[in-house]
Amino acid sequence: MDKTAESSQQLTDKDEYFPRPFVSLPTLFWAYFQVGLTAFGMAIIEKVKKLVMTRHWLNEEEMTDGLAMVQLYPGPLMVDFSAYVGYILRGMPGAILATLGFILPSFILMLGLSALYFASGNIPWIHILFLGLEALVVGVILNVTLDMGGRALKGRVEAAIGLIAFAGLLFKVNAVWVVLAALAFGALFIRQSAVGSKPASRSTALDLPSSPIRRWIGIGTAFIVVLGVVALAWSLHSEVGKLGLSMFKIGSVAFGNGSTILPLIQSEVVDLHGWLNMNQFADGIALGQITPGPYLITSAFVGYKMGGILGALLATFAIFSPSFVMTLVFTEIYARIRNLAWVRGALAGVLASFVGMLAVVVLQLGSVALITPATIVMAGGAFLAVKIFKIDLVWVFLGGLLLWGGALAVGLV
Repeated sequence: MDKTAESSQQLTDKDEYFPRPFVSLPTLFWAYFQVGLTAFGMAIIEKVKKLVMTRHWLNEEEMTDGLAMVQLYPGPLMVDFSAYVGYILRGMPGAILATLGFILPSFILMLGLSALYFASGNIPWIHILFLGLEALVVGVILNVTLDMGGRALKGRVEAAIGLIAFAGLLFKVNAVWVVLAALAFGALFIRQSAVGSKPASRSTALDLPSSPIRRWIGIGTAFIVVLGVVALAWSLHSEVGKLGLSMFKIGSVAFGNGSTILPLIQSEVVDLHGWLNMNQFADGIALGQITPGPYLITSAFVGYKMGGILGALLATFAIFSPSFVMTLVFTEIYARIRNLAWVRGALAGVLASFVGMLAVVVLQLGSVALITPATIVMAGGAFLAVKIFKIDLVWVFLGGLLLWGGALAVGLV
């Protein structure tokens, strides 16, 4: 290509990047609050992408980079992507308000549902009603496990990691150690197979608000705040404090979305500490599914059980804040690390381990939820609804709950 043609091509590429509009902080918060209030399940991804693109907050390449970036470190993907968008638009205040707006509606709803659940837990028909929800959870998580297995278990190494993770969690090895081992194993042995993504065409740094020094000071301040809350949780010397530390640990090492992080939560709150029994854990998952916003709001359910509203606040902050800080750091350095083979290999190893651990979750949830022919039918129906008919999860749960309630009313269950 001659210099004239090259210059023309550069101009064309440059024209693809429209001027970024000014977005006020109240506008940013309210936009994400609306998404957090109305988006369920996989629809969250499409709602967030539509929000960003239709308002021209990011161009397509920045959005693609952001969605790729949030997969390279622990934390819930769409919460971290929301922080990424807010950080690009308005720096640290924007990241905080976008994340808060996204999480707040589901947090408030989960508080109300948790209060009702634990207040009515001794009513027999409530237990039977939630048994139907637990069966639906088994069917949905089974579908997630199979789908994720098809994507993550691409070769013998990945399959071996998944099998080892399955055995490790089945025999009560701490899930955090399983994840860390899978991360190291993947970085060492899946390098070549993990490098297949096309490098982004833009190599320049993002156009971020404020100076680099001010941004890094803000990141350092956020990190200190998180460490301060960790210290506070440790100083409580109580079960609520231990819950906060467990959620910080999970938020620091768990990759993927809410479904893939479930095995770590189960390992901590059910197997290791016994804060919830398996039925309560399944019910918390179900409530997380029928509320809008991020799936990991189930952490508020656990926190409420342990310490009321303050326990829910601590657990929610603990599970989301580590990856919030990581999002800020990775936004600054992503252009330098996105194509490193060992980084993508480590991610491939971790995702393979989650397939094995999710299989254990399915087995253990099934052992307590699928105790009658009716519950087996409910689980099978939920699986077919999402696998074959692609029905949105919120309708699977609401429709299934109505069917189960009707059957309960006429004495069929």
